[in-house]
Amino acid sequence: MMSTKPSRVAIAGGGIGGIATALALSEHGIASEVYERRAAFPEEGAGIQIGPNGTRILQRLGVAELLESRAATPDALSVREGKTGHELTRLPLGTWIAERHGTPYWTAHRKDLHWALRERAEATPLIELRTGVEIVSFATQNESVRATSSDGEILNASALVCADGLWSNLRNEVASGAGPQPVGKAAFRCVIPADDLVAELTPNAVHIWLAPGAHVVHYPVNAGRDIALIVVADDPLRDPGWDTSASAETVREKVCNFAHPLQALVAKADDWRCWSLYTMSPLDRWSNGRAVLLGDAAHPVLPFLAQGAVLALEDAMMLAASLDDGRNNIESSLRSYELARRPRARRVAEASQQNGRIYHMAGAAGLARNMTMRLAPPARVMAGFDWLYGWRL
Repeated sequence: MMSTKPSRVAIAGGGIGGIATALALSEHGIASEVYERRAAFPEEGAGIQIGPNGTRILQRLGVAELLESRAATPDALSVREGKTGHELTRLPLGTWIAERHGTPYWTAHRKDLHWALRERAEATPLIELRTGVEIVSFATQNESVRATSSDGEILNASALVCADGLWSNLRNEVASGAGPQPVGKAAFRCVIPADDLVAELTPNAVHIWLAPGAHVVHYPVNAGRDIALIVVADDPLRDPGWDTSASAETVREKVCNFAHPLQALVAKADDWRCWSLYTMSPLDRWSNGRAVLLGDAAHPVLPFLAQGAVLALEDAMMLAASLDDGRNNIESSLRSYELARRPRARRVAEASQQNGRIYHMAGAAGLARNMTMRLAPPARVMAGFDWLYGWRL
């Protein structure tokens, strides 16, 4: 088969994965157009954790230098028993993890990460960003892919990247029969001033509070000036999407059995947003002709390992490298990307599900978990995640 390299790639979705893909392609001299269905790029969201496998990519794409002044670099991960507030373990981040993996562990506001990606893309001649354009279908032709927008516009490109998220409109055209399934839990999130952090809690740390059926995470964002607060708990299915409102009373009820410092922190927050959590069975394929899925469109993961957005960054780098491989035609390059990424995505998804089970253990299982955490050497625990944070292309 004739070896080809794409001249221009269309990207459906202007989120983290879509814009990162455009930047990664530009590193290989490949032009792209990013199509965001909304009239403006999204500003919603709350906190995001970016492990060394993510900050390594941001450095390579020239995004880290923009985000650094807005991010925080927590010193530790403090795991606490929810009811008593007792610290079970304090795992090293900060200098320890940066020296081990060569790049830092950051926490940031999601909108700041998206801003930094967008700023970098807007300054890159090979990238065009368009809003108000939703790609709803595609067809692979001899040497191109023909995409159609909801307004009937025809868009021709060498390849189409479907980075349109959990509720992808294009997924069924790539791999039919799969879709998100609710898991019976919801995440409630907000951002509050760091001055509201109660005195008993360390400001420059990621805190995780564990309880039966629920856990709470909070960490610094906006260079430490604010705190992202996330409550994950059993909850009936809410509206699809990830940016609906929730009452403060509802969230306070979710933490009524937690220790006083945590309840006091939650009580300071009023502007809560929420989203129901979903999982999805592995797809039988990620590519179809000259179209391919990326990020949550291909492999949504539960948020218990803080890797959803970082997986999309990894996807972007691998896809760009595969398309730059002159040994393959475009269809083969897309399949190579898929084969390379599938095992990684599945392992992260399984580890995330396992973390969720551990966080929400009750009774004897919860007591055993607590004892194990108290006795395990913190550095050894973190070394067990070398497979995750040490990822390189």
